[in-house]
Amino acid sequence: MYRLMLRRILLLAALTCLGAARAQAVDSATANDHPRSCCRHEGADVAALLKNADRVYRQFKPKEAAAELLKIIQFDGRNFEALVRLARAYIDIGDSIREQGSTWKERKLKEYAVAEDYARKAVKVDANSTWSHFWVAASVGSIAVVSPVAKQIELSSEIRDAVERSIALDAKNGAAYHIYGVWHRKVAEIGRTSRVLASVFYGSSLPNGSLEKSIEYLKTAVAFNPTVIVSRVELARSHVAREEWPQARALLKSVAELPIQFSDDAKHKQKAEQLLEEIKDR
Repeated sequence: MYRLMLRRILLLAALTCLGAARAQAVDSATANDHPRSCCRHEGADVAALLKNADRVYRQFKPKEAAAELLKIIQFDGRNFEALVRLARAYIDIGDSIREQGSTWKERKLKEYAVAEDYARKAVKVDANSTWSHFWVAASVGSIAVVSPVAKQIELSSEIRDAVERSIALDAKNGAAYHIYGVWHRKVAEIGRTSRVLASVFYGSSLPNGSLEKSIEYLKTAVAFNPTVIVSRVELARSHVAREEWPQARALLKSVAELPIQFSDDAKHKQKAEQLLEEIKDR
């Protein structure tokens, strides 16, 4: 029973690097912090391939985007823009696998592992890019969600370290602040008993999180990306965790006015409406 309880709590703590943060980074993953000249090489127009990959990705077709990007990697395995975009695409491909049947976890893990591989290759190409570390955090977070509890505990600190590195390299990376804000809330919600259980059962200690830090980082994410719906929803949830009802309601009401930009936005708008209904009298 205690193992099951701990598994459920830790699974929540691992949900820091999924679609929410990636949605914020959709356009930022073009690696504007790392400009490189595009040129014709072996008959391939790199600029055209990157442009086409971005076009189909924005149509929510990550497999087609990956196919375009792999054409670049075939003759330039160190192309930074292609590497970070591939990390993004393969996370989305993994997310698109339905949670049904007996092998869905293994299939997701396979795609997330590919994403992590490309993200780490991007770090090797440029360890001073905020986006290479961001996509390491995003891919490792995706792996954590579908991994056993012991693996989740192992990866929690790695996610934190990658996000902190991303922010250190670019203090205006709103997507990274989003991840760190959610991370702090999820980890802060793990109680003392569960922390003891983690140490007893798995021989590892859990990092500490703070609701105050969660709100601070998520406010920063919203400031940098004011039209991103999910950051407002997550900030509202952190205010709810502190029973700061007026702030939470104001954020949730503001979501209705924002345009849908990303594939998950309709779902996040619905969640905002549901949460607002739950706390309307608080």
